[in-house]
Parts: sequence; structure tokens; C-alpha cells
Amino acid sequence: MKVEGQAWNFDVGHDTVGHVIHQTLVPSGTAAAELLELELAEPISSPGPRRVEPLGPPPTGFRPAPAPAPGRPPTPPQTAPGQVPPVAPNPHAAPGSAGEHRLQAAFGSEQRAQRFYRDQVLDRLNDMMIEFIGRMDMAFVASADSGGECDASLRAGPAGFIRVLDPYTLAYPEYRGNGVMASLGNISENPHVGILMVDFVQDLIGLHVNGKAKVVQDADLRAEHAGLPTDFDRGRTPERWVVVSVEEAYIHCRKHIPRLMPIARDRPWGTDDTRRKGGDYFAAKGMPRPWSPPQSPPALSGGLPMPGNDSRPVPGSDMPSDGSR
Repeated sequence: MKVEGQAWNFDVGHDTVGHVIHQTLVPSGTAAAELLELELAEPISSPGPRRVEPLGPPPTGFRPAPAPAPGRPPTPPQTAPGQVPPVAPNPHAAPGSAGEHRLQAAFGSEQRAQRFYRDQVLDRLNDMMIEFIGRMDMAFVASADSGGECDASLRAGPAGFIRVLDPYTLAYPEYRGNGVMASLGNISENPHVGILMVDFVQDLIGLHVNGKAKVVQDADLRAEHAGLPTDFDRGRTPERWVVVSVEEAYIHCRKHIPRLMPIARDRPWGTDDTRRKGGDYFAAKGMPRPWSPPQSPPALSGGLPMPGNDSRPVPGSDMPSDGSR
């Protein structure tokens, strides 16, 4: 969902989902069972007809379209079966891509989508979103290179490892990993990222943050923001930070979010031990791939394979310290 350089305008005034939610959904610990079925993006029924307020006078410089010439009425554009109908340009563009707007028109979900844009999507982080981010200990980050090839990765740390620098900016640390730098490489070509944070324990709710990212060295960011954490009790020190300029922030409803229970666990954050990191869990090491030849099983001094050795890989000591990309 991206829109750049245009203000959002939702002047339709009827009972909003946000008004009802404000009265019933204040995060206060574990979510009640009856709230787990609530679908925030669905309409909420209310007695009587919906009211629509007038939109007011047209903006300065507005000129109505010329009336059609007398005679035969114009023929509307025809859409071939199976094709998505075109969407007329909107002078006050809503959030979202042109593709999602076309599909909303094709599948008849425009009203629901507009209600969600109006009630739930912001161009910044509000106070409740900032509080939510401050207690998250993991996030899913989506990125793509200049050709649109996508990658999704998990980022984790102590609660509050994602820092809100101001309502329009957040940053998360990049630690020593496997050296691939897939996410950072994508950002160097294409700054657009999507971040999803989910509370699986208390309120069973999620927060999407979309925006433009840049990579900043740790020392450079600390020179601008002295309040960044300095106690690295987990044995990890940030090498650099991803700083995201927020373009969209919106809810991920709780309808299908499972409830999880945290369990105390001793995590060897800085280890290079292969088994502690998961080793070759998916048995990928010895398989053929287009960019490198398959690895041969190790041989004894006489040139014969080791007894009992099949094509499955043997975990080695050359694995990097962290599986994150």
C-alpha cells in the first residue's frame, strides 16, 4: 500500500468503526474471549440508515466537466470478460496501490476498503502505536530489490529494540548475521519496506508500518540520537541501523492471530555453535542448485566414502553466527 505526495481525504461522515473500537478495545492485558471474533475491517451494523454529510463547496480552482454535446449519449467504455475495469483518477487519493483499487472495483469491496482506509490507516504513528512498538520483541520485515524480487525476514531483540525516533520515523538495529545482507541489499536498491509486528501474548493484535528505509551506521545514528540503548546484555552490539520514514501505519486485526505463551529460554545470542543455531535443519547443504555444484560426501584416506554416509549433509563449522538475512 503506497501513495506519495498526495493528502488523504475521507469526508464521508457516518458512524465509524474507530468510534466503536475506541469504546470497547482499550489494550489492558489479555484480550477477552468475546473479542477474539471481532473483525475490525468488517462493517458494524447500526439501527437506521447511514447518514452522509455534504462534502462542502468545491475546492478553489475546481471546474466541472463540460456537459456532453446534445445528441446521442456517450457510450461507456466496454470491459472484456475477465478483465479488471479501469478506475477513474481520484483527486484526493486514498492509501493503497492502483492495483488494489482496481481489484476493489472489480470484486465489489470498494466501500469496505474505503472504510478501512478512513478509520484505520494513518500516515504516522500515534501514541498507542508508539506504546505498542515499545513492547514488541520481534518483527517481520519485507523488502524487494529493484526488479521486484522479494524477501521477508525476522528481526528480534529485547522488548523495545525497535526505536521510535519521532511519530514519522522508527529504526531497528542490524546485528552480525550470516553475511548475506539480503534485506540491506534490497534496501540499497529499493527503499520501500513493510514491517509487521504482532502481539501474540496480550492483546492479540498486529501493526503494519510501511515506509522508505535507509541504512545508517551505528555511530552515525548515535551522534543524532543520544537516547539509543547502550546496554547490550544479550551479547549483541548493533553494527548499523535501518531507519524507516513512515508512510502508512495500520492495524492487523486479531481474527486469525493465535494466542501464544512465552517460555523462559536461555538464548546463546552470540554463539557460532552450529547445533545451537539449527545447523543444516532442512538438509539443503548437499543438494544441487543452479549457482553452485553439489558437494561430494567426505572421503576416507583411501578415497572411499565414509561408512554409512548417504547424500545427507554433515553440519560443518563454517556456518555463520546468525541465520537472519
